[in-house]
Amino acid sequence: MDTPLSTIAVVGLGTMGTGIAEVLALAGREVIGIDISEAAALGAVASLEASTARAVGRGRITEEERAAALARFRTADTLQAAADAELVIEVVPESYEIKQQVFRELDAVVSPTTILATGTNALSVTRLAAESQRPERVLGLHFFNPAPAMKLVEVVSSVLTAPPAVETVTALARELGKEPVAVGDRPGFVADGLLFGYLNQAAAMYEANYASREDIDAAMKLGCGLPMGPLALLDLIGIDTARTVLEAMYAESHDRLHAPAPILGQLSSAGLTGRKAGRGFYTYDAPGGQDMVPDALTPAAGAEAGAGRAVASVGVAGSGTMASGIAEVFAKAGYGVVLAARTQEKADLAKGRIATSLERSVSKGRLSAEARDETLARITAAGSLDAFAEVDLAVEAVAEDLEIKQQLFAALDKVCRPGAVLATTTSSLPVVAIARATARPEDVIGMHFFNPAPAMKLVEVVRTVLTADDVHATVRAVCAKIRKHPVDCGDRAGFIVNALLFPYLNNAIKMVEQHYASLDDIDAAMKLGGGYPMGPFELLDVVGLDVSLAIEKVLHKEFRDPGLAPAPLLEHLVAAGCLGRKTGRGFREYARR
Repeated sequence: MDTPLSTIAVVGLGTMGTGIAEVLALAGREVIGIDISEAAALGAVASLEASTARAVGRGRITEEERAAALARFRTADTLQAAADAELVIEVVPESYEIKQQVFRELDAVVSPTTILATGTNALSVTRLAAESQRPERVLGLHFFNPAPAMKLVEVVSSVLTAPPAVETVTALARELGKEPVAVGDRPGFVADGLLFGYLNQAAAMYEANYASREDIDAAMKLGCGLPMGPLALLDLIGIDTARTVLEAMYAESHDRLHAPAPILGQLSSAGLTGRKAGRGFYTYDAPGGQDMVPDALTPAAGAEAGAGRAVASVGVAGSGTMASGIAEVFAKAGYGVVLAARTQEKADLAKGRIATSLERSVSKGRLSAEARDETLARITAAGSLDAFAEVDLAVEAVAEDLEIKQQLFAALDKVCRPGAVLATTTSSLPVVAIARATARPEDVIGMHFFNPAPAMKLVEVVRTVLTADDVHATVRAVCAKIRKHPVDCGDRAGFIVNALLFPYLNNAIKMVEQHYASLDDIDAAMKLGGGYPMGPFELLDVVGLDVSLAIEKVLHKEFRDPGLAPAPLLEHLVAAGCLGRKTGRGFREYARR
């Protein structure tokens, strides 16, 4: 198919339509912006003028290029203006009725060779194509907001779409400087298909009062490196829009993970649709505003849950990477640290690992040689838990096995002085089951650090139904001193981060199982469309497929949701010994070092 696509019509001049028009005009296309609203058309022109002026000011384009782009953009209030377009991209509201009406009218106006593209992310492209007189020329072209900045474009084929039409718009996307990903027709496609399930679970977590909105958002930003927390992102997307997407996904999948959390419907019905309304999960300075303002749910600055216990010395049990990292964190913060392992040799090796880490920090200019020596001097390596007799806080970082941890806590119960706080770093086991191995479960709490502990700022503080208030306050105060961000959560599988992260990873695996998209396309979609630092398969191979499977099993057992059942492909890879980077092969193969 040899279609030049030199003239392109964009139907719907909201934020997305205007952004797409800007991208096309700057790329040398003649662009016809069509909207029945005169205000929308005027707003699009003003937005394009302002945006291109900023681009000139930043040296991205010249004044001549700006003038040429503006000259290539014109507006109209009727679809008749699309008569000479070789491609029409509609981005009108997410409604079958509205979109089908647009396609019916375009059929009577455009050339038989014109490609018709829908910008939907929630509706069936096949259903829209079936309403057209030329369904083979209908496809999906899903840009991401803001269109000028976001690199991802999902090119969506239905069973009716002609391959040459797909090839033509894919080539166009590349010419626009975008990264096109080919996907089939299902609600949400790749990026939103994975993203909205995660957002829905976050909304349900908040609705259940499991954690505050601030803690849920902080946990996912600091624990996963995401640019925004899920509830703030829902406010940005529009809570009503998110609910529409989820409804479409649930209608196809019947997966409870896609059934919109009731709070999304309640907020939508109340008109609290997020930033555009000035209020959603958070409150903003004005409708359409970006700045959050305090409201009745905002935590008071410096408010803590009462006085805690004094902590001057810390014991860390374990000899692995996590134990070494935690010991380094406490020693850097000025605490005296006892690092205990099963043997003196193992403890000495763990302290040696800390010395190497500190030396790297010195070589990179992050730490002075004097601070290195002082930090290392605060750490005492011990071959027995007996060395914990006088510590104020004992933190275990041993194998993720309930029986092993219970045995360790039974030993700590006998060794540690009365009033010492006992903390587990478990990421998936019930903290209360560990606490019950002691005669003082009120002194036990979860402190879930993230790897690598010296670099990661998040600590999930996990209270059981038995944890004393002053123990909780103690750990919160300690987190502040070691410069970590604590988030409070209850004692249930996955806490905040893993409970939201691993169902998303599991759903990505299911997409590959169903031959919906490739590993590379899914990873690219989530990095380019969702702002994720790593794609799901990159992350799974780093975490370890065996670790991932274990967490998935814990989540499935706890919540009994069929949608949380581990993907068979994950189980098969683990059974085959393909565990990710650590074995040289997981979802991808890696060069052995």
